[in-house]
Amino acid sequence: MCTRVIWPDANGSVLVGRNMDFHKDLMTNLWKQPRGITRDDGVEGELTWTSRYGSIIATAFDMISVDGLNEAGLGGHVLWLAESTYGELDKSRPALSQAIWLQYFLDNFATVAAAVDWIEKTNVQVIQMPDPTGGTPPAIHLALDDANGDSAIIEYIDGHPNVYHSRDHRVMTNSPTYDRQIELLTRWEGLGGGDPLPGDTMAEHRFARAAYYATRLPRPDSQLEAIASMFSIIRNVAQPFRIPDPGKPDASQTIWQVVLDLTNKRYVFESTTRPNIVWADLADLDFGEGSPQLKLDLIGKLSLEDGITGNVGSQFADAGPLVFLSFQALEQLGVGQSDLHG
Repeated sequence: MCTRVIWPDANGSVLVGRNMDFHKDLMTNLWKQPRGITRDDGVEGELTWTSRYGSIIATAFDMISVDGLNEAGLGGHVLWLAESTYGELDKSRPALSQAIWLQYFLDNFATVAAAVDWIEKTNVQVIQMPDPTGGTPPAIHLALDDANGDSAIIEYIDGHPNVYHSRDHRVMTNSPTYDRQIELLTRWEGLGGGDPLPGDTMAEHRFARAAYYATRLPRPDSQLEAIASMFSIIRNVAQPFRIPDPGKPDASQTIWQVVLDLTNKRYVFESTTRPNIVWADLADLDFGEGSPQLKLDLIGKLSLEDGITGNVGSQFADAGPLVFLSFQALEQLGVGQSDLHG
């Protein structure tokens, strides 16, 4: 599920692109989240915070943040990693539900380095949640990037975070784990080996193509050219419409893709089933404390008949607050943590 690529030297700007690959529509909308929102961990409510930074996020089912950019220039991207194992809840450690995991970093940190420092100091745990539509519980890892060009990939194995923190970690896909991906990368021509660059949709092969092309992008003369260049990379590693591989919801089609300009703080969204590209500049939105949470209804407003296009900052509207999926809510529905696999 997905590919993420960072371009840290796009003529003075840092750009990131990512594909969202999945076997069904995630009913994704964009949300503006202001400063000053009080949230909790979505597990037992032990970890609470008030958002320091506003953000634009892409959601799944309007209850999980899966991608986003905050007003300090920190970006975050949730991708599938089948090898993830989160362990049972350890009450001696702070914990975050998968639904709020990305949002915690967007709310609280301006840089990758600060986020990584917090992870290492707290040994924070991530708790697996059910698929709200009844499918396979998510197995995910997280990429963070910032306007300094820094990068980190966070994966959970045996209940603890493995953090790969380096400006050199420009590409991320799915299985295998990141350390193994780096080892496999050196097989390919132009990346240290002699094998021809692969062309299929396997995660390690998408990783190789993205890594190869990301280091060969020409210097852009404008933001428009830079964004177009990044779209060319993530379209190259997109997955065509197809029946998903048995038992692999991540081995499926690309349903949307985004490009983030972390320097100039522009968030660009493209659906693979709707014709128009839309974007929002964070400078056009009010993230002040007390301002409302706003939603951009991509499901309705990207329709073929009257679809929005271009700069859509003015199209965000008050639809009430975003309510993240939590174990408290699930317990009210009769679903508890004992129903999940660590």
